[in-house]
Amino acid sequence: MRFVIVTGMSGSGKATAIKMLEDEGYYCVDNLPVRLIDKFMELVMMPASDISKVALGLDVRADKPFAYVEEVLNALRDKGYKYEILFMDASDEVLVRRYKESRRVHPLSPEGRVEDGIRREREILKNIKSKADYVIDTSNLLTRELRQELIRIFQDNKHYNSLMISVMSFGFKYGIPADADLVFDVRFLPNPYYIDTLKHLTGNDKPVQDYVESFPQTKQFMEKLQDMITFLIPYYVKEGKNQLVIAIGCTGGQHRSVTLANDLYGRLKDRGDYGIKLYHRDIRNDAMRM
Repeated sequence: MRFVIVTGMSGSGKATAIKMLEDEGYYCVDNLPVRLIDKFMELVMMPASDISKVALGLDVRADKPFAYVEEVLNALRDKGYKYEILFMDASDEVLVRRYKESRRVHPLSPEGRVEDGIRREREILKNIKSKADYVIDTSNLLTRELRQELIRIFQDNKHYNSLMISVMSFGFKYGIPADADLVFDVRFLPNPYYIDTLKHLTGNDKPVQDYVESFPQTKQFMEKLQDMITFLIPYYVKEGKNQLVIAIGCTGGQHRSVTLANDLYGRLKDRGDYGIKLYHRDIRNDAMRM
């Protein structure tokens, strides 16, 4: 029996995660009355039960204070019941934007500011988040990427360390990404923009890739960059970091940064237990101005 408690910040994608788990064969129940949690677990854990995978959604809208919910979960664990906690999260800025776009009110601030509700909810949930087996930050995740992460954890049973790495290319002329944790400037490399046959292409095209990668300093830089990133990742995980955004920038974000971001993504994607995604922020900005 695999029993998953799905909780987290309102607006972070809990309902979506539960729906996706249901699609993967999990028996899903959302916002079960707290007083029924232990009875529900007893029933699904019975030897005669034909249910092998369960997901239970819990949030601050529970019929009891969330501290009581935690007491119930702790008591179940003391009885020997095994469960995993999936905590869905997102940055405050993203949550505020989602609430404004959907025109919903926050459950903890129905007549006040969304920001106040988010702050209160984060305080209430901080304890259970610290105990979570998996923390998925959906701030920069597409729906299909969230599905891939859930399948990787709950279907393929791969080890998960709660770190999502985003490798991003960008153009300095459009500003450094505000959410970047690590920024690397590759404007030291020759610029394909000044070669007529390459100017209108991008780092996703092989001629540009061949040109950028033809220089020995490119290979040397990528080897040093990969070595540094693989050194840092375990320490970010140890400190409980959930999101790592690696931004690689050139002048316009079309040629050099795209080529090297693709290269770094390829070097990292199959080397760890973390999630990883690739994003080219400014790849078409210059193209639209030509």
